[in-house]
Amino acid sequence: MTIDKKHIQHRALELIAADGKGVGPKLAQLFGLSRQVANGYLQGMAHDGLIEAEGSTRARVYRMVVLRDVAQSFAPDGLEEDRVWQEMLLPELKDLPENVVDIWHYGATEMINNAIEHAGAETIPVRLVRNALFSEIRVADDGMGIFVKIQRALDLVDAREAILELVKGKLTTDPDNHTGEGIFFTSRAMDEFHIESGRLHFRHAAGTADILEEIETATVGTRVRMRLANDSPTDLTTVFDDFADPEQFTFDRTIIPLRLAQYEGQKLVSRSQARRIAHRLERFRQVELDFAGIDSIGQAFADELFRVFVKAHPDIRLVPVNAAPTVDRMIRRVVRRS
Repeated sequence: MTIDKKHIQHRALELIAADGKGVGPKLAQLFGLSRQVANGYLQGMAHDGLIEAEGSTRARVYRMVVLRDVAQSFAPDGLEEDRVWQEMLLPELKDLPENVVDIWHYGATEMINNAIEHAGAETIPVRLVRNALFSEIRVADDGMGIFVKIQRALDLVDAREAILELVKGKLTTDPDNHTGEGIFFTSRAMDEFHIESGRLHFRHAAGTADILEEIETATVGTRVRMRLANDSPTDLTTVFDDFADPEQFTFDRTIIPLRLAQYEGQKLVSRSQARRIAHRLERFRQVELDFAGIDSIGQAFADELFRVFVKAHPDIRLVPVNAAPTVDRMIRRVVRRS
């Protein structure tokens, strides 16, 4: 049996990133290695400067070594996002695969541009941190805060509604100069995408449900944190294509995680909740409504979305996904009546 050294090393890095404890025994079990051979891989990675260890053999804890860490604060006046990319970020990432560099180029410049043109900030700190497994770029500002800005621009009752609007896509407070696609596509190209502003934290991570939570200490302005594996197979063109009309190449499809509309354990029962979800959906041709994590919905909520909205917008296709049996029955009941 041929042992793939790179695969073993990569799995070891993932174990260390997740916990760091008991890595040797876990690695040995995963690949059918002796403890001695597994520890030899870890010692080799430590010798190469990729990881570091602390503690005795039985209680040893491994950590990832930060290979690159650069940070700089910028004044927004006259700042060009592509200059930040070319002079600060690209030199630290240019040895990565082309598809990964392309994603970072797109995501970093979009987030920096948002801070320059929308935040009303005095300073924009940018930081890149890289280890052997993944890279992170963080873009912050000390402006109004993205959720409050959207809340005021759209006359929303609650700043949490701003997050629901963000995840739909095609949202901008400056439609003459922006398409509102940057955050939507950046969040879906990254392995992890975080926004903190005020007391709200939004997280989108590949393969997991979106999270909206309140945080104890309020964030001044906005903080965006993006993470991507250094060997990510994701292709930016594919991300765009997943949400585009194949004939017109336009941003035409979106996915809405409805659990983001459930504030503080509320159930989705009212027509007003449904109308908030339906807001701006006329900009799309297909909308997937993701019911993951929702046990039930009210008749009025379902009727407003699946009968009233559909009747008013016959060219827009609403597609419920991940619906629990009780949710599915309510939707079918409304659809049958229509």
